[in-house]
Amino acid sequence: MKVVALISGGKDSCYNMMQCVAAGHRIVALANLRPAHTDELDSYMYQTVGHQAIELYAEAMDLPLYRRTIQGSSLDTSRNYSKTEGDEVEDLYELLCLVKEKEGVEAVSVGAILSDYQRVRVENVCLRLGLQPLAYLWRRDQESLLSEMISSDLHAILIKVAAFGLDPEKHLGKPLADMEPYLKQLSQKYGVHICGEGGEYETFTLDCPLFKKKIVIDAAETVIHSADAFAPVGYLRFTKMHTENKDNDVVAGALPHGSCPCQSAIDKMTEEVEYADQAEDNQQEFTSNFPPHTVSVLVINEGRYDLHPSCSPRSSRGYQWISGISGLQSQDPGIQGQTSAAFVQLQSELDSRAWKMKDIILVHLYVSSMEDFGPLNTVYKKHFGINPPARVCVQAPLPAGQRLQMDCLLHDWSEPLKEGCFHQKEALHVQSLSHWAPANIGPYSQALRVRLLSTTTRRGGGYGVDRLNLMAARKENIMLKQA
Repeated sequence: MKVVALISGGKDSCYNMMQCVAAGHRIVALANLRPAHTDELDSYMYQTVGHQAIELYAEAMDLPLYRRTIQGSSLDTSRNYSKTEGDEVEDLYELLCLVKEKEGVEAVSVGAILSDYQRVRVENVCLRLGLQPLAYLWRRDQESLLSEMISSDLHAILIKVAAFGLDPEKHLGKPLADMEPYLKQLSQKYGVHICGEGGEYETFTLDCPLFKKKIVIDAAETVIHSADAFAPVGYLRFTKMHTENKDNDVVAGALPHGSCPCQSAIDKMTEEVEYADQAEDNQQEFTSNFPPHTVSVLVINEGRYDLHPSCSPRSSRGYQWISGISGLQSQDPGIQGQTSAAFVQLQSELDSRAWKMKDIILVHLYVSSMEDFGPLNTVYKKHFGINPPARVCVQAPLPAGQRLQMDCLLHDWSEPLKEGCFHQKEALHVQSLSHWAPANIGPYSQALRVRLLSTTTRRGGGYGVDRLNLMAARKENIMLKQA
């Protein structure tokens, strides 16, 4: 695919470009958002330190660079972003909209490693523009990733420090390769994110295999942003820089095609251990929801087959199946007509049982032909919000004339909350292509989790999870994974 790379100047955005090329994509343009009147912008989204040297990236890579001044601020800071006028995310939308128009790009390179906040917002913008986000560093193990970057001839320096153990006077301007052993020590002693994902430090890349020229910093000044006695914050302001030609024997290429590592850095939400730990309890409960009399009923009515939906009893933990949803009642025999009719039938079943569409956490979708997958999804996605239910879609031998059938698992908490407890519903809906999560090719989440947790107040405020109550709550927990 033709790719525009979002660049900040840092190691992550640069190395993700290398991964894109290694995966067979072609970088055709660069894009950057810069601050208006300051070096260090208080932004949840963008690295702005080092913005003075971004113009040299275009020269180093011999690619067009598109830049936009950040006009918005962090307005919508919720877990799931929605289009918000005046938010800094809309600056990204306008920038990528311009690049798509001028360069005809199909995908966006994103250097996100750990931040769901950034990933969700970039995916929101890409979805609105019809672009595919490429985030090959997402959820990689940070220690091995840092070593891999350095061994791949990516040369970067520290340009900002903001953590205990990092000193602006000692560490600014130091090569990342020289800092690696010390960063490992800080990670082991104090839990510092070794790749700087907690804001501990930021970098600027001077050279990598994709550069045709290398960037040289001739002069810079140190700016102390906060003179904290324990964790002073400081950064470099570049005042003079230039590019230099590289030696002819240096190959200006990326990693060999197909050499991208595919490590699975799975977090707690998708750990196989956690899933297996609950499987036996959940299987017993779910199978008990299917007594023989709850099967769907097929009735012949004036020569037509009418599949009547059925519903299992609601379990003590708030789960219930509605099965046999079809679109046979549609006057339009096509897949989109039957899909629309199926959702009308589903909504009727939900209304009659005081359920809502947002209560659906898993859909078993059966189609008579996988060729209907695309047209079906066009209708399907209109009925769910930002984080749709997990879904399994398979081709099955349905009755003559029937194009699809849906079985839906719903969940709602059937008991009132006890004091000190709260309900939590989380969705894993990663739309970026990465080495971590399965490619999402439809309007579904890879996983959904619902659970009951207990809260304890920790020093400094905020919520903590009481260990004893969490272990008990795991019995209430269900992980539904895409097959």
